[in-house]
Amino acid sequence: MLDRNDRAILKELQLDSRQTMQQLAAKTGMSSSACWRRIRSLEESGVIDRYAVTVNPRKAGFALSSMTLVSLARHEESNVENFVKEVMRHPEVLECFATSGEADFHLRVVVEDMDAYNKFLDDFIFRLPGVSQVRSNIVLKEIKFDTALPFKT
Repeated sequence: MLDRNDRAILKELQLDSRQTMQQLAAKTGMSSSACWRRIRSLEESGVIDRYAVTVNPRKAGFALSSMTLVSLARHEESNVENFVKEVMRHPEVLECFATSGEADFHLRVVVEDMDAYNKFLDDFIFRLPGVSQVRSNIVLKEIKFDTALPFKT
């Protein structure tokens, strides 16, 4: 269970994980040593999973983003396991969700351009056993993108 201080630390780290311990302690109203101990505890418990940099895809040369919906013909365990294993091996797939509704899996795929996306589909998705349907929703404009959880402090 996260208390107010933990949520305050997490909220601040999500905004800027490069700030110094002194800056973070000042913003959360704690001493540096207390703040450090809490961060260490959050890391050890797995609440803080990792630290990362957010890169602007378009500025880095990844102009095409797609929400790719994949349906399997049969939900045999081997088909599902193989699909998940193969998705994990493809860095173009930034996110993959097993879902209910219109498709079995929703993938967020980021590539350089339409040719790269066609290659991704032809060389990977369309070759997977058990895939029965693939629908692509090409992102025209990003309206909101955030990675921060909405902690209330």
